[in-house]
Amino acid sequence: MKHRIVVLGAGYAGAYVAGTLARRLSPADTEITVVNAEPDFVQRLRLHQLAAGQEIEAPQLAEVFAGTAIRLRRARVTAVDPERQVVAVADADGGGELGYDTLLYALGSHGADNGVPGVAEYAFDVAARPSALRLRERLDSLSKREGRSVLVVGDGLTGIETATEIAESRPGLSVTLVARGELGAPLSAGARSHLRQTCNRLGITVLEHTSVEAVEAARVLCADGTALASDATVWTAGFAVGPIAAVSGLEVTENGQIVVDRTMRSVSHPNVYAAGDSAYTIGDNGRPLPMSCASAGYTGRQATDAIVGRLTDSKIANTKLEYVGNHISLGRRDGILQMIDHEGQAKPKYMGGRNAARIKAGIVKMSLWATSHPTFGLPKRQHRLTTVASDVACAENAVA
Repeated sequence: MKHRIVVLGAGYAGAYVAGTLARRLSPADTEITVVNAEPDFVQRLRLHQLAAGQEIEAPQLAEVFAGTAIRLRRARVTAVDPERQVVAVADADGGGELGYDTLLYALGSHGADNGVPGVAEYAFDVAARPSALRLRERLDSLSKREGRSVLVVGDGLTGIETATEIAESRPGLSVTLVARGELGAPLSAGARSHLRQTCNRLGITVLEHTSVEAVEAARVLCADGTALASDATVWTAGFAVGPIAAVSGLEVTENGQIVVDRTMRSVSHPNVYAAGDSAYTIGDNGRPLPMSCASAGYTGRQATDAIVGRLTDSKIANTKLEYVGNHISLGRRDGILQMIDHEGQAKPKYMGGRNAARIKAGIVKMSLWATSHPTFGLPKRQHRLTTVASDVACAENAVA
């Protein structure tokens, strides 16, 4: 019997891991299935551009995995049963269950409402392609009328990129960015100054030290009692993971991320691995890796090496788990590159302006290319599973 590897999610982490495993492991011994709700690869790093009205590439996953023997199952994951080693899915045909011997959990994250009333009912977000497209439709309708306002709540990287992208792409709209603290607080002094100048140039109103307590259809209510009119409220105040891992019985953190060891292996269920935003990973500096595309790359590579190593009884290499900086786009012609030190603090020097924007665009382009060509540059030799791994798979399949 073949060893069944199931990959949940085909984002930056899942798509890369699946394609790389298909190249490194012999199809004579393994069967790889990818489960993803969307037929396309979603460039989450660029969804704020999509919402602002720009077109972004969305490669078909069937084309991404062409020639790899990967089975693509377009479905939504509804449950994981790690004791029975099955995944429940729902699709247009009614869904069903998929058995696995090794599971890679990479379902990512979604926008977090933080328990604020009205966010789910009235706010837009750019955490997923469908929601970004809904925001785009709303902005299209507002752009046809004068004096309309857009309120972006949250001054993290997503909020900053969303506010500046909308302001640049749709200059007829009035854009306000609501910051809980100081604008760009994690950045260096120079980078914060550059960010503020950019907001001024684009006509963005910045409200600092402002906390939103409720969202309504045409306004938001702040903690100090003020009400801010809004024709479109965009919620970018953080991300959260779904409840599937927690409900399944896997060991998770308070926010639902799967607790893994240094090789991305679940500490509670050794045949389950996690990568990307779904994984709670301690970086080489002793701090948790943030939810990001860069973290997806590091954790995805480490999970791949660990799965291949254990199935082929070979040495598992340690991938660097580091976070070296933030690359922030401020529209299409401006940006900030802010490097950070080993303690996670911003270094004094930064790069701002057009060159920073070009570098950020290059990083995004490289991320898309690497995900769309997951087997490029890998050794052509495909590894056979060890007798031990094959026997375990056969025994588990027989029990199932």
